Amino acid sequence: MAWLVCGPRTKWLVLVFWLVALVVAAPLAQKLTDEQDNTTSSWVPRSAESTQVLNASDGFRPETMPMVIVYAREDGPLTGADRARIADGVSEVKQLRSHWIRGDETRGPAFDKTGDAADRARAAQVYVPLTMNNDTWNDLPDAVDDVKDKVGGSKDGLDVYVTGPAGVSADFAKAFADIDSTLLLAAGAVVVVALLITYRSPILLFVPLISVFVSLYGAQALIYLLARHAGLTVNGQSAGILTVLVFGAGTDYALLLVARYREELRRHEDRHEAMALALHRAGPAVLASGATVVLSMLVLLTAEMNSTRGLGPVAAIGVAVGLLAMLSLFPALLVICGRWLFWPVVPHLGSSDPAERGVWARMGRRIAGRPRITWVATSLALAVLALGLIQLRAAGVSNEDSFIDKPDSVTGQEVKAEYFPAGAGDPLVVVADKEQAADISRAVAGTRGVQRDSVGVPPGTKAEHDGQVLIEATLTDPSDGRQAKDTVERVRDAVHDVPGADARVGGGTATLLDMDKATIHDDKLVIPLVLLVVLLILGVLLRAVVAPLLLIGTVVVSFSAALGVSALVFRHIFDFPGESTDFPLFVFVFLVALGIDYNIFLTTRIREEAVRQGTRPGVLTGLAATGSVITSAGLVLAGTFAVLGTIPMVGFVEIGFAVALGVLLDTFIVRSILVTSLFLDVGPKVWWPHKLSHETADTRTSSPPGMRSPSGD
Repeated sequence: MAWLVCGPRTKWLVLVFWLVALVVAAPLAQKLTDEQDNTTSSWVPRSAESTQVLNASDGFRPETMPMVIVYAREDGPLTGADRARIADGVSEVKQLRSHWIRGDETRGPAFDKTGDAADRARAAQVYVPLTMNNDTWNDLPDAVDDVKDKVGGSKDGLDVYVTGPAGVSADFAKAFADIDSTLLLAAGAVVVVALLITYRSPILLFVPLISVFVSLYGAQALIYLLARHAGLTVNGQSAGILTVLVFGAGTDYALLLVARYREELRRHEDRHEAMALALHRAGPAVLASGATVVLSMLVLLTAEMNSTRGLGPVAAIGVAVGLLAMLSLFPALLVICGRWLFWPVVPHLGSSDPAERGVWARMGRRIAGRPRITWVATSLALAVLALGLIQLRAAGVSNEDSFIDKPDSVTGQEVKAEYFPAGAGDPLVVVADKEQAADISRAVAGTRGVQRDSVGVPPGTKAEHDGQVLIEATLTDPSDGRQAKDTVERVRDAVHDVPGADARVGGGTATLLDMDKATIHDDKLVIPLVLLVVLLILGVLLRAVVAPLLLIGTVVVSFSAALGVSALVFRHIFDFPGESTDFPLFVFVFLVALGIDYNIFLTTRIREEAVRQGTRPGVLTGLAATGSVITSAGLVLAGTFAVLGTIPMVGFVEIGFAVALGVLLDTFIVRSILVTSLFLDVGPKVWWPHKLSHETADTRTSSPPGMRSPSGD
């Protein structure tokens, strides 16, 4: 099969195929942003009570998102000029007509009651409903700008903010607006620098870079078609992670293949033969690594959260297309260009392998002296780092804490909370049988945490639909806080006890609560399934039981250490208030699926060498031969995930930091020290029940613990 992609003639067919694919894919890939679905339904769990309310609400009114205009004078009561300006602003907003702004349904102004008389109010708020659909998400910043143009900015001591769920969501939309181009440029820059350092060739680095770009366009085009015609859900989060994943994983596969190709070029004059052998020997490891990531991502399809479930196939498609490109287009380009690509360090026939005297060969010999002490000490050190988990606060992040820099909409929320009920602008929504409407209203109004006089049918809503009514209520606590979620629980208990009401509670706070519950469920389901998938792939690849179990153990320890250190950094250096509920799950999936790559690269080479020269020298040869390329791959992958920090959102920064840190731990400590020392200490039994586990003492000592030609020539 290797000759199909690197043969003297077939290499040109491979190149033509990918050129045609690029011409077809590029225009489709550009449309992926327009096909993203960032509405609430693309994130929330399908079966949740809040989702049922969201779907039922369509019968009463179009899906809406409230925008709240807040006016406040901090130095005293509103003046006559202030009130006139507010009235003019409301009049201007009411005249707005578009497919998202429902200006004619604007309500207000409502004045605060902090003063000792009605004319002593210091703040006012105006409610503007926005009609929501998939296009509205992208248009939210424009809608907010339109309203800001009408009401004007803060001046003459009167502060003006456009906030509420719509205002905050508009700032989220701005953060996501340029995510594709930002991540593409940042990831590309990281890869260029890393490849230049690794290859020390200003020419060679363009070959993997071209291959990665082609695979990214191919993946985006395929995902666009599936989103357009097959109902695949793609949102800003999954589209952003797709770019990072394709760049990181694709470059890793390229690095491994080039390293093996360079080895074979030193032994074979014909570059086509050298590439065929490189594919034959490194291909199974690359294929197993890609399959691990693809299958691990597909496990996300079992998740309840729509956003998590949608990420699964998007990421799997990206890695699968990247894997295909790196096993076909990339080797074809390498053999087309020839040895000169490696200039100025060209691997000539018969030249020595620098790995034989490299740092990893020396490290292997040191570890071999005391392997048991080494792995015990390393494990204890990682366990100490994992103690930082006690600082982890993955209970969700409020809107005001979600941004790296606080936008005006969040400041407006804080100002609004000083003068009005904290939950105003993001009401609780109850759908129930119309015959029990009065009982439901009393149950809601009598619940602690609900503003009693706010319960009722909102303006612009049908009185009933299909025998049901829709009721709204204002919470007394901030709608994205823990206290508000507790109130939702109490309201649900109260309305569920009303006989025959078939009442369901939704709204923004209820959605956040249901998302938290779904994420907890996903953690308990997805994490064990991913571990099982990885264990099975390792078992098939290594044809052993003990080795895969050891590798899984090292990955779990590495993940715990990375999470522990990250929690400490977030608390005491970055000063982040907490982590999102899905933070541990995403970090786990990426670290296990991608971090296991390095163990696969190392252990498949160890097994290959163990067949020839015994387990102990095979471990040392495998470490020396793969050390440099795995280190380079780890740095590239860590760098590409670190670029998530360019997005001004706390959640992305946290995921990027934790995954990058975990990859570095895997690269420099877990793979190079822990796995190596474990394999040396356990010895041939690591391959049980394969016949390699029955290696005799004579076999184990027949070769010196140094480098030996892996080609068997």
